[in-house]
Amino acid sequence: MPKEKVCLAYSGGLDTSCILAWLIEKNYVVVCFMADVGQEEDFEAAKRKATKIGAKAVYVEDLRKEFVEELCFPAIQCNAIYESVYLLGTSLARPVIARAQIAVAQKEACQYVSHGCTGKGNDQVRFELAFYALNPKIKVIAPWRDPAFYEVYAGRNDLLAYAEKKGIPVTSTKSKPWSMDENLAHCSYEAGILEDPDVTPPADMWKLSIDPLKAPDKPEDFTLEFKEGVPSKLAYQENGKKKVVTDPLDLFLATNAIARRNGVGRIDILENRFIGIKSRGCYETPGLTCLRAAHIDLEGLTLDREVRALRDQFVTFNYSKILYNGLYFSPEREFLEASIKASQTHVNGTVRCRAYKGTFAVLGRSSQTEKLYDMNESSMDEIGDFAPSDTSGFISVQAIRLKKYGSIKLEAGERM
Repeated sequence: MPKEKVCLAYSGGLDTSCILAWLIEKNYVVVCFMADVGQEEDFEAAKRKATKIGAKAVYVEDLRKEFVEELCFPAIQCNAIYESVYLLGTSLARPVIARAQIAVAQKEACQYVSHGCTGKGNDQVRFELAFYALNPKIKVIAPWRDPAFYEVYAGRNDLLAYAEKKGIPVTSTKSKPWSMDENLAHCSYEAGILEDPDVTPPADMWKLSIDPLKAPDKPEDFTLEFKEGVPSKLAYQENGKKKVVTDPLDLFLATNAIARRNGVGRIDILENRFIGIKSRGCYETPGLTCLRAAHIDLEGLTLDREVRALRDQFVTFNYSKILYNGLYFSPEREFLEASIKASQTHVNGTVRCRAYKGTFAVLGRSSQTEKLYDMNESSMDEIGDFAPSDTSGFISVQAIRLKKYGSIKLEAGERM
């Protein structure tokens, strides 16, 4: 009887290396899958490691362009944010990773997919809901939810002992007791010493950005252009030379570099996981912080008030929740994404930006095509086409309801 085949999401780290060996031990044929979403990773070394452990094949898929264009840019268009602070850097990468893993599983005729997500986190939900939507017949092996695995390998020391037994080379240190997840949009830090919400993150924890206190004393100015809410052009100075970037991936990476060297994009938060547990996370989201903030500012100039209000109240909130909870491959996401596109038709223009010691600021904004803002109409120094006397009627109509409310309160002797 032929062995069953598994496609394992592999990182080259301790957990997935041990899971790879464990699956082989359980008589599965294992194909490893690695996603390049912009993390700083030695993929060739990881491939050699997986092959040495016993993987039948190792795939490394470059998903960076897809990640930026299909996930990061729509998130910018709708100003996606979770619980008012988290820019969803981890969540954004999961759909492209899951889609590529399922494609490899189908190519290799795998009956199973597997991952190294913990049983308490969000990622297990995000990946598995994606897997089942993309291939309803696929089966999932989740070792950290399988008693046969987690009761034997309860923690890091058990895994280190197993790795030694199996001859798996590992690089482990207690000097940095936290876990990390990185992609080109951000880097997250959690667990270990960070589980105490009153512990200040060590200065050497932050990987992507310079400490704002040590950032350059001179502000760095740059210009971002948007077309239908999508970043389309970045202009900046580097070593005294003007540079212009229009390719989506290059634009994202260049904005990242500006924000990183100026310490922009760090947060330290407590969030509510989808499964109901509160979690402390520290996040670096440099370029996406700048792009989103610039986009929000441009909308103030170009987006209709009621369209913006509806988008903010319904689309932004629900799209962010869908991303966070792992429901990307769903009819509601398709509906909301169509709404995002419709809301962004007129978000065209230029934003002049500044990064300085951990802060992002807008210096000015303009649009050659959108005419919602009329400087003469808004001016306090001229009348223009707006008749101030018309406001009297507007106020009178708005006051009808409030007068009745006030009268009721006065008759009841209630303080307002």
